[in-house]
Amino acid sequence: MEKWTVLSSEHLFKRPWLTVRKDRLKLPNDSVIDEYYVLEYPTWINVVAITREGEFVMVEQYRHGLGEIFTELVAGVVEEGEPPLEAAKRELAEETGYGGGTWSLLTVLGPNPGSMNNLTYCYLAQGVELISGQHLDSTEDICVKLLSEGEVRRLLADDAIKQALMAAPLWKYFATHSQGTH
Repeated sequence: MEKWTVLSSEHLFKRPWLTVRKDRLKLPNDSVIDEYYVLEYPTWINVVAITREGEFVMVEQYRHGLGEIFTELVAGVVEEGEPPLEAAKRELAEETGYGGGTWSLLTVLGPNPGSMNNLTYCYLAQGVELISGQHLDSTEDICVKLLSEGEVRRLLADDAIKQALMAAPLWKYFATHSQGTH
């Protein structure tokens, strides 16, 4: 197995939250792909946050792509030059008012490595507590929800968590950390 060779590359669209790049590629078997599109996104984070009492700190918000309101993990964009862990702590505090606790990297995921160039760093924050109110941007409409382990497991089992980058770290958490009941 060999990497593909980039023969040329051009940006077709550049915005703060999305860049579209068109590459011309040569494969190891000498075949050429004239148009291969890559979506360039910044690094993302999300947080499996659990209070000292064992409640999962989740958020509820409208997602326009599917036109529905979903219960999700706290998530956000890593600012340029910001370490992913600091972005995760910042996003949790801004979106929910929760902070503190013990933090560890749970997993790193590629949203769609076939056509996207970014990674999502998924953190586990255990023992978090309410330290302030929310500090939302003007474009954010987010409600905080505290859920039991059983409620989160039911959301997963019922396919109610549609964002794969949020379902995967939750499933990993339950497979590797949790001893609780269903």
